[in-house]
Parts: sequence; C-alpha cells; structure tokens
Amino acid sequence: MASRTAVPLTHPDRDALSLIDVLSALSDPLRLAIVANLADGSEMPCTAFELPVSKSTQSWHFRTLREAGVIRQRDDGTRRLNSLRRTDIDARFPGLLDLAIREAATLCPPVLAERRTSTRP
Repeated sequence: MASRTAVPLTHPDRDALSLIDVLSALSDPLRLAIVANLADGSEMPCTAFELPVSKSTQSWHFRTLREAGVIRQRDDGTRRLNSLRRTDIDARFPGLLDLAIREAATLCPPVLAERRTSTRP
C-alpha cells in the first residue's frame, strides 16, 4: 500500500537515542499522556487521541516523540499508526518509561476519546 506522505518516516536507531532528546520529548504533559496511553503495547492511530490543540500542533507533538525515538510511526493507508518503542527505551534508559508513565497518571489530563482502533503488528 502506498505511503500517505512523499517523505519516508525516519526513526533514530536504538544506539542513537539521546537522553536529552527523550527527556525533552517527555517533558510536555500532552506528549507524556500520549506515551502513557501507548504503554499497554497497543498501536493506535493519531485520530484516536483527543488532544485539546489544533491538528498541526498534534502533528508536531507526534513528530517530536518520533524524532526523539520514543514512539514508532507507520502509515497504513490514510492512517498513521503509533506505538511505544518500549524495548528500545528500556534498553538505553532502564526504568525511565515506567517512571514517566507513573507520573503521567497524576500530571496529565486524559487524552483519549476512545480506543476506536487498536491493532498489533
């Protein structure tokens, strides 16, 4: 199936993950909430998240997480699916995601309208 964008999605390799970049990506409450909602291992489309910001700002939040190496994105027809790169983050920074997800429960507003689509590769 054809990609929804002309430019391929890029993700940093595990060895290239930077603690500064990951911490920066996790420092925003909306991005932290996105990560917390992906913590169960599900793969969710961007449209499953009900973020209180414009569509362009939503795209920026997802891109920030992807470029830092926190999430993996892939195109599936007209949808962009997101999953947490837990194995890679845990290998580079043990315990960081668990701490971030625990903190998200107290700091972040709910950002999911519903789990409209959940697939596992």
